[in-house]
Amino acid sequence: MATASKKSTSKKTTKKKELSQQDVITAYMDYVLEHEKTPKSVYKFAKDNGMTEQEFYQFFGSFEGLRKEIWNTFFTMTMDVAHKNEDYEHFSNREKMLTFFYTFFELLTLNRSYVLFTLHNHQNMMDKMDQLKGLRRHVKDFAKDLISQRNETKSNILLERSESIYSEGAWVQMLFLLKFWMDDDSAGFEKTDMAIEKSVNTIFDVFDNTPLDAVFDFGKFLWKERKV
Repeated sequence: MATASKKSTSKKTTKKKELSQQDVITAYMDYVLEHEKTPKSVYKFAKDNGMTEQEFYQFFGSFEGLRKEIWNTFFTMTMDVAHKNEDYEHFSNREKMLTFFYTFFELLTLNRSYVLFTLHNHQNMMDKMDQLKGLRRHVKDFAKDLISQRNETKSNILLERSESIYSEGAWVQMLFLLKFWMDDDSAGFEKTDMAIEKSVNTIFDVFDNTPLDAVFDFGKFLWKERKV
């Protein structure tokens, strides 16, 4: 008696793509733009995006931490782009600062809808500033490094500049330019480019030629520049 042979079949299992921090960030930014609101719970957000709560918490402890990391990522990507320019290391401090702001706001423009949403959505100034804490630290460290390099070239200690004061000034400038860019309705945001050039050049002129106490009037100066 003949017996029928069974044909063996092998099932191919599709391996789930390993989740990355950038995947979670992208999912969050897409969510708030599509729903025009922030997600209410990590559980629901994770489920809607094909991940588990545990996977989310591998990268972020909360949505607040995620929002901060988005701004940190903007900074990191900006510096990565800047350093890809082979001539960057030979730039003057003024050119490095110009490169930083031009590149940073080009990146923000690519993500303008999200940036406008997240800053307008938080009406409370403290909430707005909270998500920018990491960015503030990065910008100040970047400015401190530039000032430190400048001070190394000065033989007279009286010509050295305070790293803490000037780094704080760079952060004030960032906030001024951010507000300017948000309100800019010019084609290609060309007015923002003009504001960057004018403010950076003026600030470096102030740094190089003005006594230290004049820097305490920094915020007032930048506010007047909003009409560029």
